Amino acid sequence: MANVSHRGDMSAHPDVGEMRERYARMLGGRDVALVDGPVFLLGLYCAASPWIVHYTTSQPALMTHNLIMGIAIGLLALGFTRAPERMYGLSWAMCALGIWMIIAPWIVGSAPDTGVIINNIVIGALTLALGLVCAATAAKSTPRP
Repeated sequence: MANVSHRGDMSAHPDVGEMRERYARMLGGRDVALVDGPVFLLGLYCAASPWIVHYTTSQPALMTHNLIMGIAIGLLALGFTRAPERMYGLSWAMCALGIWMIIAPWIVGSAPDTGVIINNIVIGALTLALGLVCAATAAKSTPRP
């Protein structure tokens, strides 16, 4: 059996440049990983919130809206997890979703009550805050030439 436990100097290896670049690329795209879980949970709550806050019968349009928006936020979180280097540009889209969630009860809903309004404002504010964190982290980790 060959002894592979030796630790020689790798600087003379012909592929050292490519290996360093690949290593930096793999580590560089995971700065938003800390936000992936909370964004996914927020999307899950947003999708389920009409049934949690009990406005499925009083606000059917807003129920469908929150279900679709929750799925969209959850898909963004999955995208951040699966391919963060490709999804960094959509961090600002998450901010837009947050702003839309804040104003949606008055645009999509019909005479929403206080519970519905507070629910959407909290979801929207958290989405906006997490989107800003993702965008700031993405801007910080983007390599500058």
